[in-house]
Amino acid sequence: MLLLALVSPLHTLGQDRLFYAHMIQHLLIGDVAALAVVLGLSGPLLRPILALPLLRHLRGLAHPLVALPLWTANLFLWHVPDLYQSALAQGFVHALQHGLFFATGALMWAAVVEPLPGPAWFGTGPKAIYVVVVRTAGAALASVFIWGARPFYPWYAAGEARSGIAPVTDQTIGGLIMFVEGGVVTLIAFGWLFLRWLREAELRQTLVDRGHDRQTAARAARYGRSALARAGAPPPDQT
Repeated sequence: MLLLALVSPLHTLGQDRLFYAHMIQHLLIGDVAALAVVLGLSGPLLRPILALPLLRHLRGLAHPLVALPLWTANLFLWHVPDLYQSALAQGFVHALQHGLFFATGALMWAAVVEPLPGPAWFGTGPKAIYVVVVRTAGAALASVFIWGARPFYPWYAAGEARSGIAPVTDQTIGGLIMFVEGGVVTLIAFGWLFLRWLREAELRQTLVDRGHDRQTAARAARYGRSALARAGAPPPDQT
């Protein structure tokens, strides 16, 4: 996803001053690729890294009450016209923009996926609400682009001569892409959370039936990586 965003013809389209191309690029970097990377992380991989003196406090950034404000603030600040125009004009600022899109996106998804255990209160229900808040923020920004009566970023005006797409139309397309992508990812996230909730409920009850206390059973079912969870799992032909 990162290669597709940064070294494919999509990057060239963005350089040709098409807002919708940059929108696709940013969604791939900050949403899709960030989620894919977080899904590939695990405790055994992260713990040695987070044990380093300069990195040990970074785990707190994935707390849902920290990650969500960071992600939201980063998303909206980078779309303020002056800051966005600065990123388009200066390579270093543009690289910083991409890096922060990815970093805050990864932190936002880490709170949901939990490659390391999160707060005990942040179960499936709160995670669903969290995803709704994330997508509401994204949909609000997308609506600004969809319904904007004028282009917000003059830099893209020069692209009309090359592409034949009016800047306002280009901006509307970018907003629609953002809106649709957010809806698709939300549906996938809800489906995943629902299946995870079913699995946790079944495994938790199995462990309780085998004599484990409810708190221990709930934690083992939630993370599913412990020997207790593996021992309590149903046989393969029942899953």
